[in-house]
Amino acid sequence: MSTNQPVDKERRVWMIACGAAGGVAAAATGVAFVSTLAPSERAKAAGAPVEIDIAGMEPGEMRTVEWRGKPVWVVRRDEKALAELPALDGQLADPKSERDPDALTPAYARNTHRSIKPEYLVAVGICSHLGCSPSARFEPGPQPSLPNDWKGGFLCPCHGSIFDMAGRVYANKPAPDNLEVPPHKYLSDTKLIIGVDENNA
Repeated sequence: MSTNQPVDKERRVWMIACGAAGGVAAAATGVAFVSTLAPSERAKAAGAPVEIDIAGMEPGEMRTVEWRGKPVWVVRRDEKALAELPALDGQLADPKSERDPDALTPAYARNTHRSIKPEYLVAVGICSHLGCSPSARFEPGPQPSLPNDWKGGFLCPCHGSIFDMAGRVYANKPAPDNLEVPPHKYLSDTKLIIGVDENNA
């Protein structure tokens, strides 16, 4: 006598339906999970090049744009500020931007003014010490937390690191390196793009 009992027809229909529903649910969950691994449009955009309009900038003016989640400064320097840069070399930790130059200073910015066009500094506004954002201190002269012969530049208020108008760090300060110069190029006299190297088309 056979021990196999015939499966109730109605029960079989329910089993197939439940199995199919479970499969659909598992597939939907899998798709949802995989989609969370894909970068969002916002994340993609965060690494995309960013254009900035510098038309009408006056000497001493700074404009900021966000690139890869970091503030990038464009500062227009006057002739006096540029002329004073070479005289500061003896007070700086890395006046020629020789420390890790490929990461911090592109070849086209390895000069005294650390820029493509002398009057414009393009730098990432993050201190190389602990990632704080320095403040602009463009006014020369004695000021709290700054040297008496201050020529203008940036002060990181967190731990006292100071940078000149080329983003070069002063010696014997907590910050180990100059401010980063991001890859950039000029699209015209009034527009530049951050995130595209000067040597690339």
